[in-house]
Amino acid sequence: MLRRRIPFNQVAFATLLGVASGIYIYKPYFDSLLKTSGQEKENVPKEEKKLE
Repeated sequence: MLRRRIPFNQVAFATLLGVASGIYIYKPYFDSLLKTSGQEKENVPKEEKKLE
C-alpha cells in the first residue's frame, strides 16, 4: 500500500462538504423539531402580570 499524505486543504474541503450535506439532508428533521417546540410553547397559557 502506498502511504501518501492527504493535503490539509483537501481534508478541510471534505469536512465542510460532509457537514453541509448532513445539514441539507436532515434539514426537514430540524424544521419539524422547531415547529413542534414552537407549538408546545404556544399551548402553555401565559401567566398574567400582577401589578403591585
